[in-house]
Amino acid sequence: MASPSHRRSPGKRHTALVPALVVAAVALVASLLMALHPEGATTADDATSAPIAGSGSTTPRTTPSTSPKPKPKPKPKPSKPSKPSKPSAAKTSPTASTARTTGPEDSAARTAPQPASAAAPLAGRIRPDVTYEGVATFYDTGNGDGACLYGPTDDVMTAAMNHTDYETSKACGAYIRVRAASGASVTVRITNECPLPCAPGQLDLSPQAFAKLAAPSAGQIPITWSLLSPSTSDTISIRYKTGSSRYWCGIQAVGHRNPLARLEVRDGSGWRRLPRAEYNYFLSEQGSGCGGAIRITDIYGEALTVDGLAIRPDALQPTRLQFAAH
Repeated sequence: MASPSHRRSPGKRHTALVPALVVAAVALVASLLMALHPEGATTADDATSAPIAGSGSTTPRTTPSTSPKPKPKPKPKPSKPSKPSKPSAAKTSPTASTARTTGPEDSAARTAPQPASAAAPLAGRIRPDVTYEGVATFYDTGNGDGACLYGPTDDVMTAAMNHTDYETSKACGAYIRVRAASGASVTVRITNECPLPCAPGQLDLSPQAFAKLAAPSAGQIPITWSLLSPSTSDTISIRYKTGSSRYWCGIQAVGHRNPLARLEVRDGSGWRRLPRAEYNYFLSEQGSGCGGAIRITDIYGEALTVDGLAIRPDALQPTRLQFAAH
């Protein structure tokens, strides 16, 4: 017989059915609402917190009444420094208004001549009416011979031109007026080349010429210099180089007042221009024109014609010709 505590009274059993029916009704209503809104309805309050589809973000949506905040402008990234450009070979000799040669650092930018002035259309690096700056040193000139191969000389007012302004012997024979800061000046003739590291603008003078500007103990002094077209009673001479013949020859002009721009020889087809060597001879490698007429032209464009001369190596053969003064 069951104990009294486990018996259920009829009244309590009826009362328990009421909550069950209420729960069932609520569930039915919920099912109907879900059927009407299969994706689930959200209230106006919920709309502000729903994530944006596909964004993966939980950032709340903004309501139409809320203005979007402007996005901050990104800070520009610093650009990488450009690579330095190589120097132009076009910047070379100084112009007439700014002609300056101050040191070896200028040589890289001054390795080829600029167009010559109208006054001297065939000039190279050294032009008239231009003042150049540099330094003066001096060297033992010995018997006076130098890279220009003019031969021994008693003339002690000579100088060696720096390698850059020597310009493959184009400076040979030029007359230069050199002036020191003290005001002292001297006129020299270029007979030699001062090799690197002689800087553009530098002149290596004979001891006698340097002594006209400063005491030898100074060793090196700042100077300015310019091209001259001096008065002279001398005339031009022509010399054939050692080993010259009608099959090969080297020709040199000596004693010209103005720097030479070109030397030509006459051959069967007319005038033929000869290339100039660093040792100041114009070469006819195949012998064309050797022993024939010669035409020389200075930097001002004046041309002088020398009648055919015999090929006499190492002999100075005088002419009656000289360039005009400028």
